[in-house]
Amino acid sequence: MDTTDAVTFWNDVHSSHPAATDPQPNARLTEVVADLPPGRVLDLGCGGGGDALWLARRGWQVTAVDISAVAVERLTGLARSHGLGDLVAAERHDLDASFPQGRFDLVSAHYLQTFFALDRAAVLRSAAHALRPGGRLLVVDHGSVAPWSWNQDPDARFPSPQEVAEGIALDPASWTVERAEAPRRIATGPDGSTAEVTDHVLIVRRTA
Repeated sequence: MDTTDAVTFWNDVHSSHPAATDPQPNARLTEVVADLPPGRVLDLGCGGGGDALWLARRGWQVTAVDISAVAVERLTGLARSHGLGDLVAAERHDLDASFPQGRFDLVSAHYLQTFFALDRAAVLRSAAHALRPGGRLLVVDHGSVAPWSWNQDPDARFPSPQEVAEGIALDPASWTVERAEAPRRIATGPDGSTAEVTDHVLIVRRTA
């Protein structure tokens, strides 16, 4: 599928339901970031905007990007309505073609997984290079198929955090893996049902 199809698909996904007035953040983000001092953060694949708003409320200066113009416009409006317009800058990017400018203390990539063509390793490598010394790249991937997932392929394989780190191929003299784990949690789906899911969590810190 080409890029136009990806843009149309994700615009349709966001347009097909009303925008949440107060979207919730991802569980792993709140777990990992709660004790970090606020700085500049890049949110890759911001979607409904829950992560961006949560970070802004804690004093982070957020650059939030998505391939969907609908998602970007909605987040811009939400940030303003919550009095966070000065802390959230939402931008549309096809990450295969462009990457946001800036240097960041944190780059967050939650569930940046798609059936469309995307050189994800290259995107995450660019994210690592966009970190300031001491900054962290947080990658959280699906490690299992939830009952409400769009991907119900029983043979779906999810690369481990270690494999993701190897694919990014960062120089160990300048980046170090702080965490590579596959924790489980009870998640709630869009219909209110719950199920145990596995997350693949990778944290890479820039040391130089």
